[in-house]
Amino acid sequence: MRTILITGPGGSGRTTIAAATALRAAADGTRTLLLSADHTDTPGVALGTGTGPAPAEAAPNLTAWRPDATERFRQDLTAFQDRAANVLDLLGAARLDAEEVTPLPGAEELSFLRALRDAALSDRYDLLVVDLPPLAGALALLGLPEQLRRYLRRLLPPERQAARALRPVLGRLAGVPMPADWLYETAARWDVELAAVEAVLTDRNTAVRLVAEPGPAGADAVRAATLGLALRGLRTEALIANRTLPEAALDGWLAGLLAQQRKTLADWRESYDVRPVPHLGRDPHGPDDLTALAVPAVNPAPDPVEWPVGDRIAEDGVLVWHLPLPGAIREELDLVRRGDELLITAGPFRRIVPLPSALRRCTVAGAGLRDGELRIRFAPDPALWPSTGR
Repeated sequence: MRTILITGPGGSGRTTIAAATALRAAADGTRTLLLSADHTDTPGVALGTGTGPAPAEAAPNLTAWRPDATERFRQDLTAFQDRAANVLDLLGAARLDAEEVTPLPGAEELSFLRALRDAALSDRYDLLVVDLPPLAGALALLGLPEQLRRYLRRLLPPERQAARALRPVLGRLAGVPMPADWLYETAARWDVELAAVEAVLTDRNTAVRLVAEPGPAGADAVRAATLGLALRGLRTEALIANRTLPEAALDGWLAGLLAQQRKTLADWRESYDVRPVPHLGRDPHGPDDLTALAVPAVNPAPDPVEWPVGDRIAEDGVLVWHLPLPGAIREELDLVRRGDELLITAGPFRRIVPLPSALRRCTVAGAGLRDGELRIRFAPDPALWPSTGR
């Protein structure tokens, strides 16, 4: 299945563009699912038919779905209480009824990610169009599976589960009870679910379609989004320049706005596959308006983002890790080596990534930023690097 993630700054019309993209694909005969994180029925307004917590047909070959995070959280909490019944009874805890449960912070995001996973694994569709939250929320959402999996591995390392026979002894030595089997089993199940979501997001058939209005604010948002997506290893499939004015808008105050849009579009075309979508003079409503937007068809799967390791040992005595970070600024970059991981800070974004196996036996020898690519040099550690001969 092909997956298109659509996001943009708030107010850019990203949900309308997502609906138009899904409708265009469905009209071409592609079995399409539009999955939306929108709290209100903005997709339904655009499509001219209501959407809700159950997948429903919105047009021939098109299904629309807005998952209900509250209901999903209730189901998850009820299942958790059932699995932890013995522990809760031992502690004398009173169970929560489903009717009194409201989602905790982060529950809505996890619920949506699970819906995304379920949709991507379905064989009912050929294309999944995902209407993500505005940019800041979308970037945080896309990084959530990787972050949570890391937390689980640090807090409940799987290798400790193997030492079941030693757990009572360790508990006596530590003076506190050791985690029970059900806790490790729950962590393992969560890790599998999060890994499935992460696999969808990092699949070579997954790409991002950015939506922004051409102008200073849109340009700033696109610049930040490009860096944030690159740090997550995601490629932008197309940049939708939404609500572009017709060239005939040369009189009055529209002339200044048109000139501003022209400049931004010219700048964007130097770095992106820009697809202008016209301003209809009204908010699009219904299939006819969405068709009139003439959004581009979904492109073939782009080449995956690569972070290759170059061998420069013969020439310079180092291995070089190449990380494409378009839009990064040297003064806003920070790197910290921590064991077998690298903490990368690029502007407002931060990611902790595992080092490739070859680089784990090296020490950091320096780094440089050139033409939007971060190049980190690693020198082999003689104590860990295999000998090349005598």
